[in-house]
Amino acid sequence: MNSPLDPQTGPQFSAQPQALHQRAQDNLHFIRTSMERATSFTGVSGKSYCVAGVTVLIATAVAQQQSGPAAWLTVWMIELALAASIILWMTMRKAQAQGGSLWSSNGRKLLAAFTPAMVVGGVLTVSCALQEAYDWLPGIWLSLYGAAIMTAGAYSVAIIPVMGAVLLLCGSVVLLLNIDAALLFGLIMGSVHILFGLLIWRSHGG
Repeated sequence: MNSPLDPQTGPQFSAQPQALHQRAQDNLHFIRTSMERATSFTGVSGKSYCVAGVTVLIATAVAQQQSGPAAWLTVWMIELALAASIILWMTMRKAQAQGGSLWSSNGRKLLAAFTPAMVVGGVLTVSCALQEAYDWLPGIWLSLYGAAIMTAGAYSVAIIPVMGAVLLLCGSVVLLLNIDAALLFGLIMGSVHILFGLLIWRSHGG
């Protein structure tokens, strides 16, 4: 019978510490992942943000070709519906692939936190349109959308509130400096969605 320390066969138990170390790392990774999923909604789709960002840039070009502010606003309302549908559908698919649901407890909290600022944005959009104060809309949209994302981000991955803060800052600058941001709005919104979509895609998958 060979000894565990037989010079011809080498130590027989040398693989055991390595196996235990690997198992411990796997267990820690599982625990971290489980805790993150238990406390936050991780199904936000980075791919959907990238696709929505591209549609925003296309809408920017189309909106700039419109002859009047009412037509400009119509283009952006259509883009809002399109981008929201893309993000919602792809996020639902990612959540299902993870074995979860957008309508889970954390998903519902995220949606509930996101909605109020968006409702205010809708009310202000109607008010500005009725008063033909279209110049205020880009700053209002950037600010309130950023605020909505920051608030909802408390129930999602850590990078989401950062995205909201960037949009809120851009919107605040536009409003405070009274910048004509009809073109700038689309460029900011599109590029921010693509940039953070890529970061989410890389760090959290899908």
